[in-house]
Amino acid sequence: MTRLRAWLQPAALLDLFVIGNLAFLAVDIFVAHSINRFAHPAEWIPFIFSIAAPLLLLVSAALRGHARPSLASVSGRERSARSLGLLIGWLSIIVGVAGMVLHLESQFFAQRTLESLVYTAPFSAPLAYTGLGLLLILDRMVSDSDPAWSRWVLIMAAGGFFGNFVLSVADHAQNGFFHPEEWLSVGASAFALSFTLMAARDRPPRPLLRATVFVVVLQCVIGLMGFALHVRGNLDRPGDVISSFLYGAPVFAPLLFIDIGLLALLGLYPKIEAAREAAIRAEVGGGAEVGGV
Repeated sequence: MTRLRAWLQPAALLDLFVIGNLAFLAVDIFVAHSINRFAHPAEWIPFIFSIAAPLLLLVSAALRGHARPSLASVSGRERSARSLGLLIGWLSIIVGVAGMVLHLESQFFAQRTLESLVYTAPFSAPLAYTGLGLLLILDRMVSDSDPAWSRWVLIMAAGGFFGNFVLSVADHAQNGFFHPEEWLSVGASAFALSFTLMAARDRPPRPLLRATVFVVVLQCVIGLMGFALHVRGNLDRPGDVISSFLYGAPVFAPLLFIDIGLLALLGLYPKIEAAREAAIRAEVGGGAEVGGV
């Protein structure tokens, strides 16, 4: 039980979050790049990286054990785990930035119009690799007991919500927001962005933390709704099912709301615990003061 509790610490959970996301991106990349049958050799790079990186991170996690990042220099094994995690983090950042440039280069840099930006390959999608790389570097350089850890996790989650906002606007603009419910993802991601940024500050009040948890949970609900609507829309398309899912509404896109929501909850947990402990200390201190009087 002690070992299990150690692996359920925020830093270890963040490692699992990154590993799961990188592995899932392999599926997402394969589906997205299958549309043009991997016409450009560079399209294989994120796919191969998403297969290799999770395996290497599992090795890093096994070497690292449940030690906190601040203790990573205690042994050579932990130093190796830290170095491997940092290497994968920097490679992930490079893959994300390069993917964004290549996506824009496919059409936007040639025409430089708003229309080409909307109808080009989703330029912000590769930045998922950049965000995951930054989370890896954070988890290797800052202890989860440090208030800066939760602050930066929330800032990264806010960046994810901003990415959801951009993707929702760009994707739904392609059909002119034909269905009114398409605006829900835009409004929800904007609310989540603002609340998460406010919760990232030092010692946020408990009512704000509770409101942020509610807004983040709402993202998960909207993500499930979006997933169901995208699946239904693709099934209603004429033609075979495989083509409908390849060329229709992206079924994995709404799941980003759930994914970023889980990241935000992970960043909120240390702040909620700190606020609860502060409230208990205040109550105990107030009671002691009254007793002394």
